[in-house]
Amino acid sequence: MAQKRNIIVGQSGGPTSVINSSLAGVYKTAKERGFDKVYGMLHGVQGLLDEKYVDLSTQIHTNMDIEVLKRTPSAFLGSCRYKLPEIHENPEIYEKIFQILDNLDIEAFIYIGGNDSMDTIKKLSDYAIVKGHSQKFLGVPKTIDNDLALTDHTPGYGSAAKYIATSTKEIIRDALGLSYNKENITIMEIMGRNAGWLTAATALAKTEECEGPDLIYLPEITFDIDKFLTTVQNIMKKKQNVVIAVSEGIKLADGRYVCELSGGADYVDAFGHKQLQGTATYLANFLGSQIGCKTRAVEFSTLQRCASHMASRTDINEAFMVGGAAVKAADEGDTGKMVVIDRVSDDPYQSSAGIYDVHRIANNEKLVPREWVNKDGNNMTEDFINYVKPLIQGDFQPFMVNGLPEHLVLNM
Repeated sequence: MAQKRNIIVGQSGGPTSVINSSLAGVYKTAKERGFDKVYGMLHGVQGLLDEKYVDLSTQIHTNMDIEVLKRTPSAFLGSCRYKLPEIHENPEIYEKIFQILDNLDIEAFIYIGGNDSMDTIKKLSDYAIVKGHSQKFLGVPKTIDNDLALTDHTPGYGSAAKYIATSTKEIIRDALGLSYNKENITIMEIMGRNAGWLTAATALAKTEECEGPDLIYLPEITFDIDKFLTTVQNIMKKKQNVVIAVSEGIKLADGRYVCELSGGADYVDAFGHKQLQGTATYLANFLGSQIGCKTRAVEFSTLQRCASHMASRTDINEAFMVGGAAVKAADEGDTGKMVVIDRVSDDPYQSSAGIYDVHRIANNEKLVPREWVNKDGNNMTEDFINYVKPLIQGDFQPFMVNGLPEHLVLNM
């Protein structure tokens, strides 16, 4: 009797509008390469520890289901933020995971996620090698933050950048419509924590018919609140309407997040990350009190990662590509690796899937290069625009039913 060849796949961390396109790539490629079953972990490795999983063939029946899945935002299988302990701290957890994998005849374990998820792949692949387990462990990149090392960019970033740039243009139009004989300041708060890739994408709003944001502040540049006030006051000598983009993770010289000035960032997750919110609100109130004009704070929040109606076709296609590439790599014997996106050319834009040792990626953050930020530290250069513009190209419209997008959902 032939040995069963099964794959298990999970999703972890903050979802994106294209994370399910990577899942579709895993499923379709696994079937094409002759794997018997493709299991999905429910809520990542945390759910797997509770033996929560599903045979994806009971959920995906047709090619149309795959197409709907590619257009469905958030994590179809459910996500988690679960930090595996170090092996020496709790070997029983690893023994349990591998017992479950053995019971399911798993040949390859594929995890779709960001930096913390690659830490999971690193630990599991290391344990497998030390203990002589045969399973292969592959990571598929996913994060709107675009902060994974060695990959040109991450699936999810292009669509989030497209949504952010579009929303920035719309907010600017809205503000201008109310600016007659009224001074007003709008501050937009963008996700990103320690990396400013998302906030930088607001610079794309500068087009022939739009000035774009007046100021852009990234977490890579130390934030000086007094200099910030002076800069805004100088701009308001020339115009009544000011639009500013700030990262949720901008910090003062003493290392404090700006949002902590208002008492935010109290909650800490399993990976030690503070919950960042309230930066725009604090700065809007600060400017309102100092300048004496109307201010407004706009938090894009989770809309940045779930707006599948604004997904970039480039992003959807690359997410699908890296999911399939992980299956191919596992099938050919690779383990302890993460699939990356290599930029082949800019004009015309072309990319391909590569693969790197996950030890070189896990727990390393890729930040926006300083040379891509202007001298004053409050706007982006043309080099950044040239980098990001290809990633937002093309549309991938959802299938509409009664005027609303159709999503594929788990049927348990």
